[in-house]
Amino acid sequence: MNVSISSTSEKPIYQQLFEQISAQILKGELESGYCLPPIRQAALELRVSVITVKKAWEELERSGLINTVTGKGCFVAELSSDEMLQKRNDMILEQMVSDTSYYKSFGLTIEEVIELLKKVYTI
Repeated sequence: MNVSISSTSEKPIYQQLFEQISAQILKGELESGYCLPPIRQAALELRVSVITVKKAWEELERSGLINTVTGKGCFVAELSSDEMLQKRNDMILEQMVSDTSYYKSFGLTIEEVIELLKKVYTI
């Protein structure tokens, strides 16, 4: 598990953790059965509060990406490739809905958004 936290990001730290770990799971970098570090250990290593890590782990579990086994730890859930693709698409669509309303507030057309996205995507 490779995570980097930005204290200058507008995103809360738990959200940064959730997004980075979920991306690693959905890309297959963290395979099913992989044991996430205990909450206290992760908090210590990342130099964040236990509550922050706990919230990220809860979001991962709520999203169906990890399972908690009492007394043993949190493990990456067993997901078929179809389930992983569906979860990835759901997460991306959720973000896109938020982003789209922001773009619309500036009066951008879909063509303008696509053109800007192409510029950013090639950077």
